[in-house]
Amino acid sequence: MSVLFETSLGDIVIDLETELCPKTCENFLKLCKVYYYNLNAFFNVSKDFLAQVGDPTATGTGGESIWSLIASQGGSNAPRYFTPEFLPRLKHRQRGTVSMAVAPAVAEEHKGGCGSQFFITLGDNIEYLDGKHAVFGHVVEGFETLDKLNDMFVDQDGRPLKDVRIRHVEILEDPFEDPPGLKVPDSAPIRPPDNSTRIAEDEDPLETLPEEEAEEIRRKKAAQASALTLEMVGDLPFANVRPPENVLFVCKLNPVTRDEDLELIFSRFGTIMSCQVIRDKKTGDSLQYAFIEFDKRDEAEQAYFKMQNVLVDDRRIWVDFSQSVARLNNQWSNDVKMGPKRGAGRGKGGFGGREDLEATRRYRGQAEDRGNAYGMVFDVPSSGRRRDRSRSRSPRRHDRSQERPMRSQSPRPRHRDDGTARERRRSRSRDRPSKDRYDRRR
Repeated sequence: MSVLFETSLGDIVIDLETELCPKTCENFLKLCKVYYYNLNAFFNVSKDFLAQVGDPTATGTGGESIWSLIASQGGSNAPRYFTPEFLPRLKHRQRGTVSMAVAPAVAEEHKGGCGSQFFITLGDNIEYLDGKHAVFGHVVEGFETLDKLNDMFVDQDGRPLKDVRIRHVEILEDPFEDPPGLKVPDSAPIRPPDNSTRIAEDEDPLETLPEEEAEEIRRKKAAQASALTLEMVGDLPFANVRPPENVLFVCKLNPVTRDEDLELIFSRFGTIMSCQVIRDKKTGDSLQYAFIEFDKRDEAEQAYFKMQNVLVDDRRIWVDFSQSVARLNNQWSNDVKMGPKRGAGRGKGGFGGREDLEATRRYRGQAEDRGNAYGMVFDVPSSGRRRDRSRSRSPRRHDRSQERPMRSQSPRPRHRDDGTARERRRSRSRDRPSKDRYDRRR
């Protein structure tokens, strides 16, 4: 009676002593049948001693017998362990001996025994384990796998730094009938039962890739990081955005080439949804490149192959598929003709010397004329009274500094000069009527 274990290091075939240890072998086979050992990790590996497995939690404190598992699934209680079967003739003499780990008794309520944990010896003549753990099988194939397991690097607790797991268990022959209430899952588990943060079983930390592949991986990671940064600053709507496949990029245009000219030339390949020559936002001059959007991808491909290096307005144009995603982002579009004209109906309009152009508005509801002040993202309703109050509550320092020199502009000596001037005026006014009287008498 044999069982095949497919591990991450290789296959191991175990022969069971079904006649000498029937209960232990029945428990082991039925646990294998319900995929209990699938994706379990070897959590205790001691060089030239043993390799322990069978605990779903990979802590050494978990696991239970098949009868306890059936009872827990049915909602009833059953002992977690069963009584081990010790036989004097079965000892740990040869490498590859398979033995069931015996849990010690904690108290009268928790009796010790065998559950689901078992180990495989990695050395010969380990007499220390005789009489303490129950032998129930021997490894007949896969000793090279045991050598690899014996050479694994482990931490201070004896667990391998790189996970070694049982990927699949195949029962070659099962002479026992299923116990009542046994439920076999439809498929094997696909996730490990423990939350391991160690090196994965299929990962090689020492593996070196060819220089070209490594450079390609580095470039992909750098591109992903750059895309994430552009998403954070708002230049991209989302990091994994892809450019449209029906938009062509045309460059090396003549500055006099207009949107209508390109639309007329490229319209023979299919329906054009939009055709735009990109212009400078300040001057309105052509930047000598444009974007042409077709209705279908096939039409864009046909135009790409036919219009390459074609002479347009005495210039050989260059046609390629667009890599821009500006049209997918409404907030940060470079389309200077986007949206209705602000000056419509008011006699205003045009931008950069052209009446059909308009400056792009970044924010929704942005004010038209703000001067040199900073624009706000959200329009906050405010009145003049609130502004005056806010200013009066928190006067600025430079306002106080302006008040001080105003007070110092009127020094005291100036008031004295004003007083003498008044006295002179009064004396003059007094002298005038006396002089007039003297003239009359004369």
